[in-house]
Amino acid sequence: MTASVQIKKDRPNYYIVIAYKEASKNKTKWISTDIPVKGNNKRKVEALRVEVLAQYLKENVDLGKDTLFVDFMNGWLENLRHNIEASTYGSYKHILDQRIIPYFEQLKLKVRDIEPSHIQQFIDHYMKTISGNTVRKYLANISKCLDSAVRQNIIAYNPVKRIEQPKKVKYNGAKFYNEKQIEQLLSISKGDPLEIVILLTVFYGLRRSEVLGLKWTAIDFNNNTIAIRHTVVQGFQCQYRKDSTKNESSNTTLPLALMIANRLKQWKAQQLEHKILQPNDYIDEGYICTQTDGSLILPNYVSHHFSLLLAKNGMPHIRFHDLRHSSASYLKYLGFDLKDIQTWLRHADIQTSMDLYTHLDMSAKVGIADRLNDRITDLIAKTF
Repeated sequence: MTASVQIKKDRPNYYIVIAYKEASKNKTKWISTDIPVKGNNKRKVEALRVEVLAQYLKENVDLGKDTLFVDFMNGWLENLRHNIEASTYGSYKHILDQRIIPYFEQLKLKVRDIEPSHIQQFIDHYMKTISGNTVRKYLANISKCLDSAVRQNIIAYNPVKRIEQPKKVKYNGAKFYNEKQIEQLLSISKGDPLEIVILLTVFYGLRRSEVLGLKWTAIDFNNNTIAIRHTVVQGFQCQYRKDSTKNESSNTTLPLALMIANRLKQWKAQQLEHKILQPNDYIDEGYICTQTDGSLILPNYVSHHFSLLLAKNGMPHIRFHDLRHSSASYLKYLGFDLKDIQTWLRHADIQTSMDLYTHLDMSAKVGIADRLNDRITDLIAKTF
């Protein structure tokens, strides 16, 4: 069951349309409201839409027992939509449409008939072609939906919680550049569309969403600060722009270094030149990391072009996100400790920094091994 806001021709007020299935047939119910189409009433009618849908779902709990699982999932997600981030909704929607719905649709299972064996068969099906970590994401969505069914007394328990999920495999493929490679990267990126993106990422250890979300309003040249507030997140075939960061610790203000300030001033002047040269076509949304026409550099472009840049210049392949690890590597090379790295990279907890620090610590281990080797070699020589 879903609910949407609609407008009828020549009618002054909004309508809320309930879409549902009955006996495998698609049906709709139009509900008139007293909210005028004219005026700034979109938030008001949206709030009413959520309220009406919740009421219909509540009133049809008994009917829910005979509802097909796929229809129940679609209704669950639609009801959840306005309580989660748009990017989160997009991710859930993609998983449902591409993986979960196609699988369960052919089974024609009702919500009340879902058993652990069905969940296990779902796991077995996708484990043939997809990683266990990805299957766990699918199960998380199914589990949240079935938790809702439990709360509505449609089912007695959540079957997802009665099966053994695939083991979570920790990602160990992260790589990082050493100090010489970082310096080489900064050199080859001069004049490249990603020059500013790479410079800011290396210097501040920013996430892709954070560097692309930087606006000129975040830069205070008078007080020499740069604020991390706005982000651009990649979704399925779309982007989400939001005034928030991954976590609270990521939302912060950092010092604006002189070298960075000077390069940003130069780039701002270049943006102005581009705008003058193409007054009718230039897109000015206030972002720092832009193409020559002013349009925002998009997340997928960053990842793709970054790989091409490395390959073109014969550099080892790393993910763009690995530049964040490389920033940590460079800080360690400069002599900063674990707490310093956590502060600069804005990790929510020290454990994240410790995990990263462990990956970066091979050079220190090599130094210890070399010193032990020399010392023990001398002792053995003296003994014999």
